[in-house]
Amino acid sequence: MMKLTFRLALLACLAVVSITTTLGAGDDGFYVNITIVQKATAKGAVCLDGSPPAYHLHPGHGSGLCSWIIVLDAGGWCSSIPDCLDRSANFSGSSKYMDRWAFFAGILSNISEENPEFYNWNRVRVKYCDGSSFTGDVEQVDPDNKLYFRGSRIFKAIMEDLSTKGMQNAENAILSGSSAGGLATILNCDKLKSLLPNVARLKCVADAGFFINGRTISGTLDIQEMYQRVVTLHGSAKNLPSACTSAMDPSLCFFPENVVPYVQTPLFIINSAYDSWQINNTLVPKYLDPELVWEQCKKQISNCTFSQRLIIQAFGVEFLKAFEGLTPCFTRGYFIMSCHSHGAILSTNFWFSPTSPRLLHKTLAEAVGDWYFDRAGFQRIDPYPCARDCT
Repeated sequence: MMKLTFRLALLACLAVVSITTTLGAGDDGFYVNITIVQKATAKGAVCLDGSPPAYHLHPGHGSGLCSWIIVLDAGGWCSSIPDCLDRSANFSGSSKYMDRWAFFAGILSNISEENPEFYNWNRVRVKYCDGSSFTGDVEQVDPDNKLYFRGSRIFKAIMEDLSTKGMQNAENAILSGSSAGGLATILNCDKLKSLLPNVARLKCVADAGFFINGRTISGTLDIQEMYQRVVTLHGSAKNLPSACTSAMDPSLCFFPENVVPYVQTPLFIINSAYDSWQINNTLVPKYLDPELVWEQCKKQISNCTFSQRLIIQAFGVEFLKAFEGLTPCFTRGYFIMSCHSHGAILSTNFWFSPTSPRLLHKTLAEAVGDWYFDRAGFQRIDPYPCARDCT
């Protein structure tokens, strides 16, 4: 009887294992073929150009058969019709132009020495083709521009498709992502909980997605203005936490410092206080550096002048002020580095290797693993006082 019960449970999880094709491995990872979700178009869940959404899936095995990790890809945002039109003509806005293969490494690695906790889970990379961190939903399609703003529908359609492949029987699940995908993780964390109500342990891991409402070197709030345009263009407000949007302008609910307090699902935040994307775009956007004074500094902190280092250090202070202003939460974890970097979980060197950044002598993989499996909480900010280059 026990053997029969085990076999039934195994078959329920095994609905996914229609073999996913893989391509030869690289030095620190391997390639997985694409899955186009054609049936999503019937629900209006489409990329900017109207093409169906897509993901890459590598099935789990052994003890990981009933465990899932979903990583949302990075890719910024589009905040205007011309910008979104540009994206619709390439891989960031259309599945027609996406690579057929995606690289799996770091948290998606299938090698236990590189990914000890999750190497045999069902691992998924969700392609990003909507430009709103999976929050948009506008019913009307402009006949002139033929753009579809349907990021929220894409998220739901892909999760429903994965559910038919075994995720509805998951014992463990993680929603994760880097950069715009890290922000999408925060904004969609509770939504996944509503889509997978029976998962015993569901948590979220946001990497490099804690974008602050910081000022440029000229004092302007460019990123706030950009998020305002994104939320308006994509109709994102209705897909942001209502408790947040009822308290402030919806565009402000695109900032994790404002929305994280409303996230009820356990959340782990990985970020650098000196995040290179935010320094290169929020603090020093290109138009404010016409003579390219910051060009070498942006590439590597060791190239910065003393005055540039002071400006970057002040940005780090503002980041930590925003982060430490979050309401305390014992289910939340965080790993805040001082690296001048952006995104860590898909890099073996950052995730789990002899050279990985460490806090309390733990790598990212160890810290996230301990937190996810409730072996130990992890809330740590690197005490190093300024930005540094990390390999």
